[in-house]
Parts: sequence; structure tokens; C-alpha cells
Amino acid sequence: MVGRTPEYLGKKIQSYEVKMAMLSLLVLCLSILGFSAWASVSEWGKAGLNNNGPHGLSEILYAYSSATGNNGSAFAGLTANTPWYNTTLGFAMLIGRFLMIVPIMALAGSFGLKKAAPPSAGTFPVSGFTFVLLLIGTVLLVGALNFLPVLALSPIVEHFLTAQGKLF
Repeated sequence: MVGRTPEYLGKKIQSYEVKMAMLSLLVLCLSILGFSAWASVSEWGKAGLNNNGPHGLSEILYAYSSATGNNGSAFAGLTANTPWYNTTLGFAMLIGRFLMIVPIMALAGSFGLKKAAPPSAGTFPVSGFTFVLLLIGTVLLVGALNFLPVLALSPIVEHFLTAQGKLF
């Protein structure tokens, strides 16, 4: 990409648009992982667990992932109807619903103000198979880099321990 300015739908993508896109991804990641980490180390968070070990971490992670994604469900083993979980899950839901949309709206406003440039020989088509592969690869890579470490500590470890006959 050296020497070329990337475009999407004929509009140039500059550093501001990249910053807003990354900020919206960081808000999602920090809400899920931050609240999960806080609940994993605090006495209030651990008091709501009925299962210890990696399954307990999976329950906490799922609760905050679901709240941030505006679903609001939790595993049955997590006692989520406590003041601690009601408050933090509510904040996670607010962050996922409103704080994440602010950079996306700024991104939309920035793209809306730009003039569309006519396609040239160097324009990368967004309707082709290559674009779809690059988009899917980027989504999977960013998702793996954000969440694979905690997934390796919870459901993946739980699978291997269960295969050895160790239950919690």
C-alpha cells in the first residue's frame, strides 16, 4: 500500500477512518475482556460462580460477551442476579450499545462528506472474490488476536481436562 491511498466505494480511506474503525473494535474488546478480567479477580465476581476452573471463566466471559453484544444471556451456573453482576453487565450493555456506535457514526459522517472518485486502473473492486477472502481473513485474524488467549484459558482447556476425566 506504499504510494497508494486505499479506497472504499470510491472514497479515500485516510488515517481518521482507520482510527475510528479501530476505536470501535477496541471498545468491544475492552468491554468484554475488561469486565471479564475484573469479575475473575474480584470477590464479588467470584461469589457468583457455581463452577470453578476454566468453566467458571467461560461463564463470566459468555455473560459479558452476551451483554456487550446486547443479548443479555448467561450460563445457568453463573448467579448473575446480584448487584455486582447487574451493575457491571448493565454497563457492558451500555458500552456495547452506545459507546461502540459513536466512532462508527463518526466514520459514517466522514465518508458522507467525501466526494466519490471515479474508478481508475488501480481501484480494488469490492465485489470480487479476492475482496471477500481478504475481508473474511481480516475478521478472523482480528478476532483471533483479540479473543484466542482467553478462549485458550477457558473452553479449550476445559475440553482437554474433560477428555482426561477431570470435571469441576
